[in-house]
Amino acid sequence: MKLLTGLVFCSLVLGVSSRSWFSFLGGAYDGARDMWRAYSDMKEANYINSDKYFHARGNYDAAQRGPGGVWAAEVIREDD
Repeated sequence: MKLLTGLVFCSLVLGVSSRSWFSFLGGAYDGARDMWRAYSDMKEANYINSDKYFHARGNYDAAQRGPGGVWAAEVIREDD
């Protein structure tokens, strides 16, 4: 529900055009996938106090995807 509310807010307030809307969604999807990959790697590493490294890596990778990736990283980070 939080994701849907955020998408509606972004589309209404920011006035995203149709072409950039799809690139925003693509960046958000790829950013969420980057965050999930970092989380999976953290679980696989199973090393004490390594969580900060993997969270930072996931945030960095997601932010490289553009505005959608930055948004996904912020939403996922708030839920931690």
